[in-house]
Amino acid sequence: MASTETTTARKDTGAAQDLAGLEAGLDALETVQTARTPLRQTLVQKVLPPLTAVLLVLVVWQGLVSFKIVDDPSKLPSPSAVWGEVSDAWLQGTLLDYIWTSVSRGLLGFLLALVIGTPLGLVVARVRFIRSAIGPILSGLQSLPSVAWVPPAVIWLGLDNKMMYAVILLGAVPSIANGLVSGVDQVPPLFLRAGRTLGATGLRHTWHIVLPAALPGYLAGLKQGWAFSWRSLMAAEIIASSPDLGIGLGQLLENGRNASSMSMVFLAIFLILIVGIAIDLLIFSPLERRVLRSRGLLVRS
Repeated sequence: MASTETTTARKDTGAAQDLAGLEAGLDALETVQTARTPLRQTLVQKVLPPLTAVLLVLVVWQGLVSFKIVDDPSKLPSPSAVWGEVSDAWLQGTLLDYIWTSVSRGLLGFLLALVIGTPLGLVVARVRFIRSAIGPILSGLQSLPSVAWVPPAVIWLGLDNKMMYAVILLGAVPSIANGLVSGVDQVPPLFLRAGRTLGATGLRHTWHIVLPAALPGYLAGLKQGWAFSWRSLMAAEIIASSPDLGIGLGQLLENGRNASSMSMVFLAIFLILIVGIAIDLLIFSPLERRVLRSRGLLVRS
């Protein structure tokens, strides 16, 4: 009898501890943390690792050149040669022009893709007949290389910015639409039924229930859509060249190839990479953290 009472007491104690832990976890999710992360901690956790990786790459790169493991400058220029290209472009006042020409096109094209891809994704996700008809086509377009759209776009629209935006749209819209479709598919049916019970129907149901619940998948589609739009733009700038188009980063890369200047080629590659990383860090990563934190999926450290 005493043994049974002891076992029961232990079970009650364990259940109470589990319940206390669960309540503590829920309280932690609901608590708004207002304390700012110390600057030193931010530098150590967020800034130091990528700087260390970049420094390691530069050391290895310089070692390959200094120890003549790759002794042909036409194949692997030294970091100083690439830096010389950066300095020359800066002194000539063309460096920011290269970047702005491509970034302005990429962002405007992405916004246009967002305006088109969002309603398209909602319609495909919510209307079964349209999903059966268009869904496979969107998946096929998403897997089609962006460079394939450049020749027909040039023939249809000519060598101007309309051609660039057309290539961006054809590359980004399927990704945004499919991302939203995936997000809507992951919405729990209970949320949809609760929204209808509360009187949310039609557009209100879509705006207040479906879109907020599908936001994580939608945001993933936006990130992929930006990546596709940026790659599509670079492909268009590399293939299509005209004085009316100006010189963007893709055209700079092609100019380096034509001039057999590997330092210019490396400069273009690094600028393309830096812009892609900067857009992700400044726009999409903060949005993603905010969405995940609002759902209790990311605890502020």
